[in-house]
Amino acid sequence: MYWEKAGPANSEATVELAINRAKELDIKHLVVASRTGKTIQLCLNKGLELVCVTHHVGYLGPGIDEMEAKIRQELSESRVKLLTTTHLMAGLDRGVRTKFKGIYPSEIIAESLRMLGQGVKVCVEISVMALDAGLIPYGEEVVAISGTNNGADTAAVILPAHSNDIFRTKVKEIICKPRN
Repeated sequence: MYWEKAGPANSEATVELAINRAKELDIKHLVVASRTGKTIQLCLNKGLELVCVTHHVGYLGPGIDEMEAKIRQELSESRVKLLTTTHLMAGLDRGVRTKFKGIYPSEIIAESLRMLGQGVKVCVEISVMALDAGLIPYGEEVVAISGTNNGADTAAVILPAHSNDIFRTKVKEIICKPRN
């Protein structure tokens, strides 16, 4: 499915397509990018194990956490596994680039994945991050959901590998994404 425009208007349909595909393929784990909790809340009570990957604290500025403590508590009570950590394709490389200029391997990988769309890049990134954190099992496909800026507009079936073996990660299917 290709959306004409990127953005949150596609969130509910993206989640529905992702969950349906997960069930068709007997995939048990859904990995969802959600900075405020709105997208992951659309996935609750659908019979899948949920991992929510948020922006790291400080993404918007020093000490700022985009997800309210109340939402974190509600998600935790709903048995959602929350992962708030440094982004796989940012982190130290981005810090060095910002200070000293230049381009570094993780940013080359990120830009290459962005040729398929920002959401596809994020689907790969959050799947590997969830695997590295031990929140999903190794060797199993997951369905990942992400967005271009806000909301969800991209979903993909991913077989993630650990970050130290990133090139073994496979994008098995793109379920939906913005066309533009």
